[in-house]
Amino acid sequence: MDLHQLYVFTKVVEHKSFSKAADDISLSQSTVSSHIHSLEKSLNITLFDRVGRESILTSSGQRLYEWARKLLLLKDEALLDLNVGLKDLRGDIRIAASSVPGQFLVPNMVKLFREECPSVTFHINQSPSKVVAEKVLSGAVDVGILGEKYDNEKLCYIPLLKEGLVLVSPSHMKIRSPLNIHEIIRHPMVLRGSESGTNALLEKFFKKNNISKDQLNVIAYTDCGQSLIQFVKQGIAISIISEIASREYSAANPLVATHQIDGFTEERYFYLVYNVNRTLSMATKLFIEKAKELLLEQLD
Repeated sequence: MDLHQLYVFTKVVEHKSFSKAADDISLSQSTVSSHIHSLEKSLNITLFDRVGRESILTSSGQRLYEWARKLLLLKDEALLDLNVGLKDLRGDIRIAASSVPGQFLVPNMVKLFREECPSVTFHINQSPSKVVAEKVLSGAVDVGILGEKYDNEKLCYIPLLKEGLVLVSPSHMKIRSPLNIHEIIRHPMVLRGSESGTNALLEKFFKKNNISKDQLNVIAYTDCGQSLIQFVKQGIAISIISEIASREYSAANPLVATHQIDGFTEERYFYLVYNVNRTLSMATKLFIEKAKELLLEQLD
């Protein structure tokens, strides 16, 4: 079996399309079809059933796909073991990240990783923490970076970074820091959506202080960090957000002030999560292995 033909075959399977696979690996559709035809002929099996315009993977094709993934992974491992493979390591890494990691951590992690592996391409989706975990569980992405753990035996979490939450307000608002919870709930607030890690940590804090949602003056919920900070900048509301995000927003926006919260000692981790039942590419395995190092390097 030709490894390049196997690589082309895996791309057709993953894209469920000859034309999309051809675009992904910069080949013509006719060349992709030729590779698949040659592979079928050499193995004397049918890999796809052609039904109208659709190409449906056969049972033999499904078995070959599992073997092809293992063989291509073994090839990458061999190159890395010989210490000649980093620059030539290719492939895609699909990441789902919650709001704070997606905006402030992942971009520089990608930059640093590509300095060693310039041929790896990242596909990044930003979603609330709960959705990130669901995407990793379903196999829609290879890894997730999020601010809350959702327990499942198929998910493995690696702690990357610990942080707390702070209050942000319009800078013209006369607020003395630190604020206690009873002062906070008198102000109109904009909060992160219910599926975010920030919201999960806040709910624990409110419950600990016997504060119900009915006592909060919430004017809006949003999953968009930029939208949330606009509410604060324009003097509409205060908010409680990630300490990392607040540093970025306050540095860039003189209209935003940051305050500590009296009695708020809770901290949370940002985690990298992956599905232990999935066969991951060598590029993805290397990213997982280096993730904490990449993060610490950017924070130094």
